[in-house]
Amino acid sequence: MNWIAWIILTALLAQTLTHMTADALNLRGAEVIPPELDDLYSTEEGQKAKAYLKAKTQVGWIESTLSLGLFLLFWFLKGFPFLDGLAKGFGFGPVLTGLVAFALLGALKSLFNLPFALYGTFVIEERFGFNRTTLKTFILDRIKGMLVGVAIGTPLLAGILAFFQHAGSGAWVMCWAVVTLFMLGVNIIVPTWIMPLFNTFTPLEEGDLKSRIMAYADTIGFPLQKIFVMDGSRRSTKANAFFSGFGKFRRIVLYDTLVNNQSTEEVLAVLAHEMGHFKLRHIRNGLFIAIAHTGILFYFLSLALTLKPLHAAFFMPTIEVYAGLIFFSLLYTPVEFLLGFPLQAWSRANEYQADAYAVQTSGLSEALVSSLKTLHKTSLSNLNPHPLHVALNHSHPPLLQRIRKIHQERLTPHP
Repeated sequence: MNWIAWIILTALLAQTLTHMTADALNLRGAEVIPPELDDLYSTEEGQKAKAYLKAKTQVGWIESTLSLGLFLLFWFLKGFPFLDGLAKGFGFGPVLTGLVAFALLGALKSLFNLPFALYGTFVIEERFGFNRTTLKTFILDRIKGMLVGVAIGTPLLAGILAFFQHAGSGAWVMCWAVVTLFMLGVNIIVPTWIMPLFNTFTPLEEGDLKSRIMAYADTIGFPLQKIFVMDGSRRSTKANAFFSGFGKFRRIVLYDTLVNNQSTEEVLAVLAHEMGHFKLRHIRNGLFIAIAHTGILFYFLSLALTLKPLHAAFFMPTIEVYAGLIFFSLLYTPVEFLLGFPLQAWSRANEYQADAYAVQTSGLSEALVSSLKTLHKTSLSNLNPHPLHVALNHSHPPLLQRIRKIHQERLTPHP
């Protein structure tokens, strides 16, 4: 093992250990419900929420431990040179060989993930009353997801491999430009063509809810064109709402479970929050951050792609562009891990700001609090997550912190 191998191995072990430690602390914290939220769960519901968290955490531990163990076996039993030999055995050029190698790795990963996905859906989610997915829907979702991934991902990956194979020192800039265009295009393609492959989107029917949403959108100058209700209940009892796309492709989507189980004011408060993300430029800023991060990533990738010690760390006898992409992603693991802390913190700050915007512009502070409580209750959320678990995994702040901020915002005078 060379120094690069030691860095990657240490980073993988440290990351796994950190996440498992955070999970253990999170389970311990779930035993205590904050006094301000002690009326949210009955005794039976509180025990059920703890059992749900424990079940998910334990399966997560098994999955992460097995995943790491199998990867290390694959690595140290020289699985990458073996995979390289298989891919080259087809006799293709370097770009197609790279695509074959990625396809083989993707197939292995899918096979590994499949039993955990089945268990999570049909055992854990079923046991706690969330699952409404049939086996047929589950299978069709996997097939559609695979086909979409191949249709979209293959040309993009082929382009990246071709640029780094043939374009020389400027390859990283070309890759950055192509991926940036791809990221922008996804905001049009996904809500318009991809998401309808998996769910049915029905325009929100005329009535009090739609009238109030449109009236609110007018008061804040939000150019709302499309409001859809998605059949989320087809797969789960959990509720949500989200904003997608931009320009004429912009749409707001409400889960039918949200519309059916919450009051008009509660739904409106949730939408005010989602519109707040747009008005406060969170979506645009997030896209800019993603684009900048991608450029930095490709630049460092260009420096490491043909690094002999990086390939030697994985027992590769020759330097291959496709292998360099895989190995660099592993070398970059500690950087991504550390970047996750500020990015998650930034996301949580955005959620506070969107809450404040909703309160200021709609005046529905109590409806927002009530909606958040219902969403957490119906999903059996942990009401007392550990700070380390929050820092690592939560893009949204804990419920109690959000409620306190909302109440504070309601009492703060604004010009």
